[in-house]
Amino acid sequence: MTAKRLNRRYFIGLLAALPGGAALLSACGNNELNGLQSAVQPSLSPAENGQSQAIKAAALPSKGAAPEFDNTSWINSSPLRLADLRGKVVALEFWTFGCINCQHVIPSLRDWYSEFNNQGLVIIGMHSPEFDYEKKLENVKQAVQQNAIKYPVAQDNDFATWNKYKVQAWPTLLLIDKAGQIRYRHIGEGAYEDTRAAIQALLAE
Repeated sequence: MTAKRLNRRYFIGLLAALPGGAALLSACGNNELNGLQSAVQPSLSPAENGQSQAIKAAALPSKGAAPEFDNTSWINSSPLRLADLRGKVVALEFWTFGCINCQHVIPSLRDWYSEFNNQGLVIIGMHSPEFDYEKKLENVKQAVQQNAIKYPVAQDNDFATWNKYKVQAWPTLLLIDKAGQIRYRHIGEGAYEDTRAAIQALLAE
């Protein structure tokens, strides 16, 4: 992974963590992001990484129905479909194993899996690779093993699921409620307590 790619990922994570950042990312195209990165990045400090807006766990309005995914290559599970997960809360994490920001989120995902899996939480790691070496199944399997990931991981090499969910950055986490509605979206690192609270709120519904 080159320094240029790492800086861009880091910048996107920083921007997403700032108030209004997620909406700005959704509105910007690639050229606009490049210009914004050049203008803003020097003024941001590492201390701002992981900052997030407070999430009111009791007020998570629907952001629309979650699109079905039909990925055929899975690790730690047979192929899953959202239609078969009604009644469960689904945490859908878009990641790629070469992304340092994604690596930083994995410990929290493991913790939530251990804590809430028996209460109805299903975590799915949707692996959408940036580079060719990240597309190889054996490399993904090795990363899953090295990171002690026990939850299901799907390959999204053609970005079909990524595009359905209109994802623009690694990592992006979505929470889907028991009725299949998207109720929460977070881009980048951080907001771990907010995310945990949102998981608990959706499990309690």
